[in-house]
Amino acid sequence: MSRSSLQQRVVRHSPSRGAGSPDVWGIYEPDTGSIQYVCADPVTRKAALIDIVWNFDPRSYRFSTGSMDQVLDLVRENGLEVEWVLDTHPHADHVMASAQIKARTGAPNAIGAKVRDIAALWAGIYNMPGIFDPERDFDRLLADGETLRIGELEAQVMLSPGHTLGSVTYVCGDAAFTHDTLMQPDVGTSRADFPGGNTAQLWASIQRILALPPETRLFVGHDYGAEGRDEPMWEATVAGHRAGNRHVKDGTRREEWIARRDARDATLPLPDRILAALQVNLRGGRLPPAEADGGVYLKLPVDRF
Repeated sequence: MSRSSLQQRVVRHSPSRGAGSPDVWGIYEPDTGSIQYVCADPVTRKAALIDIVWNFDPRSYRFSTGSMDQVLDLVRENGLEVEWVLDTHPHADHVMASAQIKARTGAPNAIGAKVRDIAALWAGIYNMPGIFDPERDFDRLLADGETLRIGELEAQVMLSPGHTLGSVTYVCGDAAFTHDTLMQPDVGTSRADFPGGNTAQLWASIQRILALPPETRLFVGHDYGAEGRDEPMWEATVAGHRAGNRHVKDGTRREEWIARRDARDATLPLPDRILAALQVNLRGGRLPPAEADGGVYLKLPVDRF
């Protein structure tokens, strides 16, 4: 693909549609194709930051803060106050900036409550029993149906397993942050083959999301472009997905989609950041403690994947 906006940081504003509707900014992170979100109450200017990236180079294992700096600059430029730091799941393809943003803003951080189960699963994969403690590293673990306030707006937590066993969707007015369930309509849906993933659960989660009101704006977690499109996109309505999502539009049969998704997932490589990222993300975006020499180290399983 030629040089395009897929290789650049892109920011777009999806304005509030009126009472109860949030302002949403999407900030594209090109190294991982991740979309970071600012969801703000237009009345009080309180905001939640969702799925913010701590940049990580998988070749050198160096971290940098360009993406989170860009998000916090946007917050300041728009006169917003960060009320929540939210993640939809422990990401496999990027390192979460949750702890870093919390330290900079003082805002509490939160994630879905089933992160406890994800932590237990991956502690076994790394052979590090008890190494992760979500109660320590997150201020709030959110169960299905729980709500939180963003200024005068109410955001509801919708458990959406499948991509991981504990992914959540945040629904705030006419905006839903659907993480790695749906891709853009011209791409389809996300993979379900990571440890704890489940294709049938992903189908059920997608159907629950697509049962939201047709005008609901769905904001996806990633975009890598599509045939004939060399700019990142991340917003479409429920109605748009139901009419044109290439994997799950109205009339799609569950069994056919599961077979197609499983076949596709079997061809996909492991993300290049996953084994490093999950050790940090399951600590809420914190590095492991320094060892006696002052250095910080990650542990990687051999011949597991």
